[in-house]
Amino acid sequence: MPKIKTNRAAAKRFKKTGSGKIVYRKSHASHILTKKTTKRKRTLRKGHIVDKTNRKEIKLLLPNG
Repeated sequence: MPKIKTNRAAAKRFKKTGSGKIVYRKSHASHILTKKTTKRKRTLRKGHIVDKTNRKEIKLLLPNG
């Protein structure tokens, strides 16, 4: 029986927490930061939890954690 392969693109973008939730980083935080407000940049720094509706789909892409 062949092994289940992890989707490498998803593995670079998502991480599993200790409680089993999936965390990701928001986009638009790397450049052209002068026109963005301080509040907007602050929220982009944090890791965000994937919504419950998308969690099942991402778990299929990351079978081994």
